[in-house]
Amino acid sequence: MQTSPSPVLRDLVLIGGGHSHVGVLRMFAMKPEPGVRLTLISTDVDTPYSGMLPGYVAGHYSFRDVHIDLARLCAFAGARFYHSAAIGVDRVNREVLCANRPPVPYDLLSINTGATPDLQALADDHRLAIPVKPITQFNQRWLDLLARVKQLPRQRGQLTIAVVGGGAGGVELILAMQHRLRQVLRDGGDNPERLTFTLLTSGNTIMPTHNTRVQAHFTKLLARRNITVHLGATVSALSPGCLHTADGRTYDADETMWVTQAAGAGWLKQTGLALDDAGFIRVNAQLQSVTDPTIYAAGDITSFAERPLEKAGVFAVRMTKPLATNLRRALQGKRATTYRPQRRWLALISTGDRFAVASRGELSFAGEWVWRWKDYIDRRFMKRFNDLPPMRMAGIPTSSSRGAQLALNAEESMAAIEATTMRCGGCGAKVGSTILSRALTNLAPVDNSDVLVGLHAPDDAAVVRVPAGKALVHTVDFFRAFIDDPYLFGRIAANHALGDIFAMGATPHTATAIATIPPGLDAKTETLLSDLMTGAVAVLNEAGCTLVGGHTGEGAELGLGFAINGLIDTESELNEQTAEGQPLNRVMQKAGMMPGEQLIITKAIGTGTLLAAHAQAKAVGVDIGQALVSMQQSNQRAAAILQSHGASACTDVTGFGLLGHLLEMTKASGVGAQLDIGQIPLLAGAERCIEQGVFSSLQTANARSRHAIANPEAYANTPRYALLFDPQTAGGLLASVPADRFADCLSNLKAAGYADCAVIGEVLSASDALTSITLTA
Repeated sequence: MQTSPSPVLRDLVLIGGGHSHVGVLRMFAMKPEPGVRLTLISTDVDTPYSGMLPGYVAGHYSFRDVHIDLARLCAFAGARFYHSAAIGVDRVNREVLCANRPPVPYDLLSINTGATPDLQALADDHRLAIPVKPITQFNQRWLDLLARVKQLPRQRGQLTIAVVGGGAGGVELILAMQHRLRQVLRDGGDNPERLTFTLLTSGNTIMPTHNTRVQAHFTKLLARRNITVHLGATVSALSPGCLHTADGRTYDADETMWVTQAAGAGWLKQTGLALDDAGFIRVNAQLQSVTDPTIYAAGDITSFAERPLEKAGVFAVRMTKPLATNLRRALQGKRATTYRPQRRWLALISTGDRFAVASRGELSFAGEWVWRWKDYIDRRFMKRFNDLPPMRMAGIPTSSSRGAQLALNAEESMAAIEATTMRCGGCGAKVGSTILSRALTNLAPVDNSDVLVGLHAPDDAAVVRVPAGKALVHTVDFFRAFIDDPYLFGRIAANHALGDIFAMGATPHTATAIATIPPGLDAKTETLLSDLMTGAVAVLNEAGCTLVGGHTGEGAELGLGFAINGLIDTESELNEQTAEGQPLNRVMQKAGMMPGEQLIITKAIGTGTLLAAHAQAKAVGVDIGQALVSMQQSNQRAAAILQSHGASACTDVTGFGLLGHLLEMTKASGVGAQLDIGQIPLLAGAERCIEQGVFSSLQTANARSRHAIANPEAYANTPRYALLFDPQTAGGLLASVPADRFADCLSNLKAAGYADCAVIGEVLSASDALTSITLTA
């Protein structure tokens, strides 16, 4: 997570990771605007470059070749990445409504979500068609189709694939699919003629926006490749294996790709923005909504008021510079520039094989060299976003970062000055009561009859009753933010703090929070604190843990921690012979491991190196997304399953790494352990990050425990060895389970959703205390 020396004064929010917005992110990365916080809201982590999609389908490019990693680009740009779907815009309160998180406030908003095929006319039949956009969903269906064709040699009959849409996109797609799928059959020793391809278009010609020479070229090419073309065929309904047209004709189709009748996202209709008949946002020559000057739009989602523009990627790319310029100028209170779209543009249209046709106005030429030219242009474009320059250290100004000042009113200017002046310590560093009250208003901690004084009636301290027959289990955790989404960070921080309670076999009861918030404008601080605690309280509530109070102060960085109180049963009937109070019933501790027991871990490891790589914009976004999902998975059910299967010892794997926490258990139990390094589950991308030389800052301290390994020589140079010392955030549980019960335990853990749980070793008899761990593979 990058921190900025400037307080947040303005929020620029981008909806959608289209071609225009990736360019805006890069331009703001190269020339930051002090005081401006960028946030990208996107349903996709990887955004495709449409110009290379046919080449990907044809097999000329890999998935990574044709996609831009939005999470990595945002990390490079110092922007927040919210992996969520926008479902509305509240223009009165200037908030973006999202599917799975609190609303996101904005001062300036830009929309670049692209177009989606309009399948409403097909009613429920649309599930039989595969829309090309959004491309992320198309990719999975395309992979499914590839798998189906690979199985075709084991089956009988033909397979008919139809594409609905006769524009350049539909023609390119059907040629690319034919090239790839026929090759799949050849590779499998089958006859490629078992595949039949059909193109349907409602128009009287294919590719109507291109000149007649281009149309004639592709008409002949389709015929030569035995692709049947049906003109004037408006598809009005689908049924299994069949397409129905408005004039009553029917055509066979086992798989149908939909590349026509584009429309805007449905939620735009509720925003009150001016839209055209197809649901696209009407924008002026400054790329502003004609309805609301604080909202901009670019790419296929726009309807250009001055003249119609084709839904082509070239316009989205060309809109990048004027969009970025006008967003920057709007933030500075300056007059916007005018976007002037070109009347003619060069289109390079591939033919499935490594051949392409150029089209510009009345000009047309073709050849393998045109494909090489296109390949060069496309790869050069992608290189700008995938080969990012080294990141600057946060807080170090550059000549390019000293720009014009933001347009602030008098009250905001005074607040900005206060936020940048020397801040007080002591109680002068507390967040103001008004901000605190507003930010916490909507929190709803789970009801708990044991809470006598809590947030429902705030006082100097909480008063909580300890139920009879219970003992208290206390723990505390705190760390600074490692991601730029406060809601998600709040969820993970709460889950991490609960981990110690679950590892002891206790039940969460109550919690107090402590947070540090960077100084800034009141509205920005209020939203940040509200999002942070909304995420945290949601996790606490799920665990049955009531938030009863806390403390919030100013700090250079966002941070959050909790003091958690849990409950454990006591056995009063055995207390007569104990001098130090009541013994605990079924408490799990680090001590208690017995030789012969199996070591089980419930989650994959690798968060330390992944988060370090993310901070340097070196991690793959999808890998970070999977790690964040893992960090949000509660250990509550896992603890209950381990306990029910007789776990003799347990701990949660967190900051000291897997080896450090295992050593705590073996030392407390007076035993040794054999660790099967090859069976340790790893998060996707963790090994790659280690191979790149990216380590957590705690790695060196954790690695001092390597002296406890009896045989490090065979494994010391492998990434898996390094990951033994990798500090985990909200990691899983590590437990020893009797040998006759571990199989059922593992089965139950997997059934409960702990997909990465694994047996990773065995408890051994006591050995040399200095080298108690033996590695195997």
